[in-house]
Amino acid sequence: MSEIFQRNAQLLRTRWPGLYQRLLGEDSSSLDVELIGTTLKVCGIQLSSRHDRGAEARFQAASLPPASALLHLYGTGLGDLQQVLLESSSLQCLCVHVLNGALFKLVLEVLDQSQWLADPRVELAWAGDSREIGLPYFALPAEIVLADEFNARIRDRLVSETHLSFNNRSFDSADPRLIALLNKSLDLLRSDRDVAELFDSRQGQDCFVIATGPSLETHFSALRNIREQAVRPYFICVDTAYRPLLEQGIRADLVVSVDHNIRPRHLPADASAETTLVYMPMLDTDVLASWRGPRHVGYSASPLYDAVREQIPRGSLFVGGSVIHPAVDLAVKMGMRQITLFGADFAFPMNKTHTGWSDGDLGPKLEKARHWVLDGHGQRVVTQLNFRGYLCELERYIAAHPQVRFLNTSRAGALIAGTTFASEFCQ
Repeated sequence: MSEIFQRNAQLLRTRWPGLYQRLLGEDSSSLDVELIGTTLKVCGIQLSSRHDRGAEARFQAASLPPASALLHLYGTGLGDLQQVLLESSSLQCLCVHVLNGALFKLVLEVLDQSQWLADPRVELAWAGDSREIGLPYFALPAEIVLADEFNARIRDRLVSETHLSFNNRSFDSADPRLIALLNKSLDLLRSDRDVAELFDSRQGQDCFVIATGPSLETHFSALRNIREQAVRPYFICVDTAYRPLLEQGIRADLVVSVDHNIRPRHLPADASAETTLVYMPMLDTDVLASWRGPRHVGYSASPLYDAVREQIPRGSLFVGGSVIHPAVDLAVKMGMRQITLFGADFAFPMNKTHTGWSDGDLGPKLEKARHWVLDGHGQRVVTQLNFRGYLCELERYIAAHPQVRFLNTSRAGALIAGTTFASEFCQ
């Protein structure tokens, strides 16, 4: 083992000295490893086929664009896919991204990786050193599961990108059910005000965007006090936060709703006269008709709205899977200079799923959560897979709007790249 590692290490020292030094700090002995056939099983996850690793690698390589000059490989595996990809004469650069440092060190200790490490077309880096994923890419499935904390953010982007086409099936513009919902909302779409009327209406102001994560409950008292001040930030909440806020004596200035599953129990109309509702077509017409405050309607970029977009022009808001995205986008388009996020946890801290709702009311129960993100303390906190995707899209949005300052009010939920912690609210 020592001779194999020395041969691999010499190449790393020569080509990537900084990476090599970081690798020496990894503890490969902490991994639970078992030899299964011709592969390794690490922490219960089999790294590759136990029967024919080469055939599996060729099958994986066949899924990538032919004759690509640049390819990104996430995960180092046992080196099989690298070898197959480098057989292509058209490949000019293979960027290999480490997803688990301890695992990579283990492989270097037990298997000769010198052939692909010595190829001048190979670039090697820690995945977590990049802010975004590179395209085209292949992500080794085992290492998506085994990704360590440092590389978790890139892991989440890879999973989100891989699931994109599957997730979009729920918004098929040819779905008869969705077409019927859209047609049912056309009369209100024509009569309600354009969301674009709100754009640039609050230049340079501060805004609170309030979501329904478990940490919201820790801020009720502060939000109540601030809401009563003569000069205060503008309050925008997502639909599922509207009722919990009302129950605590806190009235939002504006509520955003985009989900056609929202019902009157989520958006009770009794106290809505002074609250603006911003929504997208297909929202329940009973909810809309009963709302007593101003209503503004807009679109997302979804092809669902292509048929009516030109006939009934309305402004657009960004939607990345969660109502938090159009709420934040609206705040930015209104001209807010600083946006403070409440309850934007993207996780289940404090063993809860949401504030103001019972376990399972707004989605899967806590016991169904099988995934994790890092919280504001750098510790793992349980979450759902779709929440990680929503987090990725918000982080991308924040990165694309450097002119706006984003603050987070809790370390208990997911760490949100691009935000700073608001010291007056963080515990």
